[in-house]
Amino acid sequence: MAAPCYLGWDFSTQQLKVIAIDEQLRVVYEDNVHFDKDLPEFRTQGGVYIHSDRLTVTSPVLMWVKALDMILEKMKSSGFKFSQVRALSGAGQQHGSVYWKKGSIQILKNVSSKLPLHQSLKACFSVSNSPIWMDSSTASQCSALEKAVGGAQHLASITGSRAYERFTGNQIAKIYSQNPEVYMETERISLVSSFAASLFLGAYAPIDYSDGSGMNLLQIWEKVWSVSCLNACAPGLEEKLGCPVPSHSVLGPISPYYSQRYGFSPDCKIVAFTGDNPASLAGMRLQEGDIAISLGTSDTLFLWIQEPTPALEGHILCNPVDSQAYMALLCFKNGSLMRERIRDDCASGSWDEFSKALSSTVAGNNGNLGFYFDVMEITPEAVGIHRFNRHNQKVSDFPKEVEIRALIEGQFMAKRIHAEKLGYKVNFRGNHSVTPCILFCLCA
Repeated sequence: MAAPCYLGWDFSTQQLKVIAIDEQLRVVYEDNVHFDKDLPEFRTQGGVYIHSDRLTVTSPVLMWVKALDMILEKMKSSGFKFSQVRALSGAGQQHGSVYWKKGSIQILKNVSSKLPLHQSLKACFSVSNSPIWMDSSTASQCSALEKAVGGAQHLASITGSRAYERFTGNQIAKIYSQNPEVYMETERISLVSSFAASLFLGAYAPIDYSDGSGMNLLQIWEKVWSVSCLNACAPGLEEKLGCPVPSHSVLGPISPYYSQRYGFSPDCKIVAFTGDNPASLAGMRLQEGDIAISLGTSDTLFLWIQEPTPALEGHILCNPVDSQAYMALLCFKNGSLMRERIRDDCASGSWDEFSKALSSTVAGNNGNLGFYFDVMEITPEAVGIHRFNRHNQKVSDFPKEVEIRALIEGQFMAKRIHAEKLGYKVNFRGNHSVTPCILFCLCA
């Protein structure tokens, strides 16, 4: 008899991924479906549609459902033992939203195991192309929301973030203002994470606290929807969202569809899905005081904090592991491309030379400091290259090795400074510094 295992799903922007682990956390199976390559009929680029205004970005909901059908069939063909799966959970790209048409709950509950899921659900969505995190078409809705609640800082104090164009509340407000009949025809609004959980549950899965706090709608302190934010976005919204739940909630057993079609045990439990960023904090097993930094095209910093101070920059989200704690998230646009440009200019395009030059200079760079923004930065909102010598005088250039250290130290000082503004503390006990664990993830 095969050993018990657990499934983790990732409904990301470009692909659907699955991983199975045993009780010793060893990987026993993994696979993926790449949307562009494996589902070419949807004609996405990078898993998305970029609309003619270059601001609106969406993904087809049925593509996600069909990808799930495809990956389950691949697992079945490989001989995967679904009957040994004790529980499953997963993550979805944060800020995407799905709109279920009135009457869809009955279809979801009663899908036929003789049909692929996407065939049964093809008429269930009032919005066929879901707004996702890349969308930036809701500037007017963001302004209206901030104005309605008393300003950007007050909105951040309620929901953990000022109004952002990709956040779900503003996307809902846009749909309501432009297509009120579509909004009125919608009986449930899911995030990508709770949508994915719904597919397995055979019922509308609730939004979890952590992913829900990336909507500009959830009061992060009380863990309930903000009435003032809901009213500023659309009427009757609370009923369409349902009640949020802790991110580690067991939602119920798997839908009979999966037992009948694939052989899952009827006792397999569905645990609430969450957003990809909260899932990263949980998956990397961060604890209070730890920092994780993803070094990619954009650098992302996230950390576990107990006493957040929401600000106009960055985000405070409910912690997915501990409902009484929080996580902070900061994004810096000038990441790997900026480092690569300085590498090319100062180290002949060689990371080895770059590292040698960095090692040849002392920590603190003898007081020389630089801020490097090839494109308009998110945090802070600034652009250009700004160099200062040890006398705080602006200079036009540095020696190559000084330039390299100025770049690296400037980027990491910015990360710490802005983290501290959100409530991060480096604690000291007596004469001994408590050094946080800093985890790095290098991304392409």
